[in-house]
Amino acid sequence: MSSLQVTRGTRDITAPEIYYWQQLETTARQILQQAAYTEIRTPIFEATELFSRGIGEATDIVGKEMYTFNDRGDRSLTLRPEGTAGVARSYIENGLFAQGGVQRLWYMGAMFRYERPQAGRQRQFHQLGVEVLGSADARADAEAIAIASDFLQALGLTDLVVDLNSVGSAEDRVNYRQALVDYFTPFIDDLDADSRDRLTRNPLRILDSKDKRTQEICQDAPSILDYLSTDSQEHFAKVQLLLSDLQISYRLNPRLVRGLDYYTRTAFEIQSTALGAQSAVCGGGRYDRLIAELGGADVPAVGWAIGLERLVILLQQIATAPKANVDFYIVSRGEAAEIKSLAIAQILRKAGFVTELDITGSKFDKQLKRASNAEAKAAIIIGDAEIAAAQVQIKWLATGDQEAIAIADLVTHLQSN
Repeated sequence: MSSLQVTRGTRDITAPEIYYWQQLETTARQILQQAAYTEIRTPIFEATELFSRGIGEATDIVGKEMYTFNDRGDRSLTLRPEGTAGVARSYIENGLFAQGGVQRLWYMGAMFRYERPQAGRQRQFHQLGVEVLGSADARADAEAIAIASDFLQALGLTDLVVDLNSVGSAEDRVNYRQALVDYFTPFIDDLDADSRDRLTRNPLRILDSKDKRTQEICQDAPSILDYLSTDSQEHFAKVQLLLSDLQISYRLNPRLVRGLDYYTRTAFEIQSTALGAQSAVCGGGRYDRLIAELGGADVPAVGWAIGLERLVILLQQIATAPKANVDFYIVSRGEAAEIKSLAIAQILRKAGFVTELDITGSKFDKQLKRASNAEAKAAIIIGDAEIAAAQVQIKWLATGDQEAIAIADLVTHLQSN
């Protein structure tokens, strides 16, 4: 009988890798709280219609990658493949727009897409994302990019560059769409199958193709920047001005369209040269029509998402794994000592010390070796003799010094050292 194993495209996250995850999660909360962003948690599955309408029928996500199923009530549900659509639905359903002003929201959690698993890309993956709803101001775009940059830099990442583009308004893309159709039609036999299908449905998606021959053809395709209206040009120019003022390096990439249909105007990716072919660590842009398309008010918005698996790969390349810090490791042997050891562990924990209690019942030398491996500051040693004297032995592991302290004075003594 074969043993049960993790499902293809999913993975367990254990120590020491888990410490990288905890590090980036803690850093994200700090950065986002400082910028007055509020956390939002949406369901892990939603009505399929939310994603088909919000993301777009012509995208690979909706067409090929979603985990969709019917529940017992014969309702079509989908495990969320991305976070923005769910946040938009929540914004509408919970009346957040009625609060007025700008809503700065962030989320972090698991997403699901049926893709070929590879380094940094799993079928169950995790994203950190922000959504700024209620502002058409270019400062919202620049702030979102700046927050992402702050977060990545706080983690110690330096080999980063922002790819920047504008995909214009819906009106801008009408003429651009026809220009793309005119350009790609003579190459129709050379395009990959997906791109041939997109030629009539959504030719902008051809620019996002990963097929090598199609990418070659795209090199000479018309640029969206030549089809922007005056308003879109002014908005894009202001975003660039703001990024320059913030000293955030960027490069214009007119082929950058992102993989989702809801984007308007600003589109961007933050790239890392350390990730090889899968170089994008953060992606996002403006989506001024999504809220209205989902049945809400006409609310402009901008946001981004960061793939955490890829980010952990980068962290592993630049730093050793953070460790859980243990202040004191409690070693005990003997029935009375073992009973008292748990009470002492709880006392130390409530006093704010990170305390690990050895519950193996091993000999003292083995327990002390584990205390050393845990890199604790000191081992708290409790035997029957210590219990009889109402005290413990403290062995400071860095120096080897050892002292006897009354149990009643233990917390005060440790706080002073």
